[in-house]
Amino acid sequence: MTPQEASLKTAEVCGLAPVVPVLVIKDASKARALAEALVAGGLPALEVTLRTPAALDAIREMAKVEGGVVGAGTLLSAADVSAAIAAGAKFGVSPGATDKLLDACEEQGLPLLAGTSTASDVMRLLERGYTVAKFFPAEANGGAPALKAIGAPLPQMKFCPTGGISLKNANDYLSLSNTLCVGGSWVAPADLVDKGDWKAIEEIAAEAAALSR
Repeated sequence: MTPQEASLKTAEVCGLAPVVPVLVIKDASKARALAEALVAGGLPALEVTLRTPAALDAIREMAKVEGGVVGAGTLLSAADVSAAIAAGAKFGVSPGATDKLLDACEEQGLPLLAGTSTASDVMRLLERGYTVAKFFPAEANGGAPALKAIGAPLPQMKFCPTGGISLKNANDYLSLSNTLCVGGSWVAPADLVDKGDWKAIEEIAAEAAALSR
């Protein structure tokens, strides 16, 4: 997969809804019901972070949900890429970008939303042929004003900002011309997941899906 092809695929994922849920799943037995609630609420693109032992099993369960597009987050190595693909991930997300990780994703055909935090990060990805990236951690790196500022000299790159984004500030990012969508964990609160309150999560997802961009 070329960087250009990867960018087209990640742009498609980002175009599915204004919010991509960022999910840290500790109990894979809840994964399918969680995915069903989020998809029913209008958020079909789902990022499962590889931060728990249950993550890969969660991806396998979520991949069974009709209408959902499941990706693996926190990809750090070629081994992570292989494991994510084997579990059924259709796209990848990383906190940053290294040549080894980009090589692995291109060789194995996994579209990657690579993390950036500076203009230099963006320029390196543009040089390689990528035109869609993650801006992370968004709020800690100056928030929407910083992303807007990066967009002035580098309008070629489109972003999915993630990190510190909530319903309260999501529109600050979505109103920017260089933002395709935002990533956020607020749509699946841990207490609601623990209780299995899927109806409440579906309602939160619907509220997020209604955000304008």
